Amino acid sequence: MVVQAPATPVPAAEIAAAAEAVDRHGTFPRASVAALASGGRLGVGIPERFGGLGGGPEEFVTATEEIAAACASTGMVYVMHVVAVQTILAGTGEDEPDGPKHEALAAAARGEHLSTLAYSERGSRGHFWAQVSRARPDGADVLIDADKSFVTSAGEADSYVLACGSAGSEDPLVTDLYLVPGSAPGLEVGAAFDGVGMRGNASAPLRVRGLRVGDERRLGAPRSGFSLMLSATLPWFVLGSAACSVGIAGAALATAVEHATGARLEHRGYTLADVPGVRARLAEARIRYAQARSYLRSVARDIASGAPEAPLGVLAVKAASSEMAVDATDLCLRVGGGAAYAKHGPLERHFRDARAAPVMAPTTDLLRDFLGKALCGQELF
Repeated sequence: MVVQAPATPVPAAEIAAAAEAVDRHGTFPRASVAALASGGRLGVGIPERFGGLGGGPEEFVTATEEIAAACASTGMVYVMHVVAVQTILAGTGEDEPDGPKHEALAAAARGEHLSTLAYSERGSRGHFWAQVSRARPDGADVLIDADKSFVTSAGEADSYVLACGSAGSEDPLVTDLYLVPGSAPGLEVGAAFDGVGMRGNASAPLRVRGLRVGDERRLGAPRSGFSLMLSATLPWFVLGSAACSVGIAGAALATAVEHATGARLEHRGYTLADVPGVRARLAEARIRYAQARSYLRSVARDIASGAPEAPLGVLAVKAASSEMAVDATDLCLRVGGGAAYAKHGPLERHFRDARAAPVMAPTTDLLRDFLGKALCGQELF
């Protein structure tokens, strides 16, 4: 793939200006997404044949880190869009005739289409690869009933990459993926998201009843959904989630350093930065952040090049980055002290935002178990 420079830089200042209100009110960051779209960012990773900018994992993590540092909610919306687009791309054959998949990719390249994933189900929870739902044949089409949980950009996306158990099978790993319009009859968005962090990512349940889809909307061959999840969805998602964690931690560290060097203890005649304990916390946060950031870029390079180490990196990078962000933002909040705890500035928001990734499927606990299995030569599923 030819890598091209994105049309414009990430509009970080514009995104950051809206971040506090997005968090306070739990509102979807429409203006920030629109700014990304107008700059061509929704087309990163889409090949030139669809009008996209090209690019790969390394360009993706660089952009995501900068977006998430400005606003974690916008960062997660962006990640889920890019991951969905990459899954659509992987499920679209080179010689496949024009159809809804081509149209979605071309529209995303133009900045006119936002997509997301609808994988996790209420019945299988964080095991997003396992589907409790089952498609029912109906002529040339299938009908789908499903209860999806925690769909990012629910009610806001132009399309969903929706997973469903394949018709005729009871195996939860035998699945199909479909590209479903956000306006399709049979989709109902549940209660609005009211989370601890990433409060503007519009994560909500999606109730699916009597949804009719045809073969032209299926991604890949019949019963190939599980394979696409592992080969396309998972690598891009763990990179994006890890980049969000790194971006959040970097933003928190920059804010904590600014606070420590500017806040004065007037009765002592020095700043917080003159306190050894404060410097020690900042140093520890910086070390953890630098380690995670370096590892993220190493894994992105391995995925891009198809290196033998890439599969282990896919299992490790999200867990490493998310745990780092939890620890680093805790250290930074302590540096900020009572002012940060009282929401005077963004440190408290970064602290809350960092806590989303460890519990987001696949959770840190699941990834550690998978990594351990892989290291011991055991089957993952």
